[in-house]
Amino acid sequence: AKGITQSMSRKATCLDNAVAENFFGLLKTELFYLEKFDSVEQLEKAIVEYIDYYNNCRIKLKLNGLSPVQYRIQTVQVA
Repeated sequence: AKGITQSMSRKATCLDNAVAENFFGLLKTELFYLEKFDSVEQLEKAIVEYIDYYNNCRIKLKLNGLSPVQYRIQTVQVA
């Protein structure tokens, strides 16, 4: 629903999952392992803030040193 299509690969084939696995690995390394949360609300707020940081501020070498949002904007402008 909502324009999302489920993708199922063969057993032990992680390629469909690689992007999500990478993101959640970074989330754990850069947020969970460095912080202690006193409440679920505090955890939820930290996750929302991390996602905003990841999309808008965190540069990626694979995206020519741009954040995902900056890269997307640049790609649309070039097209």
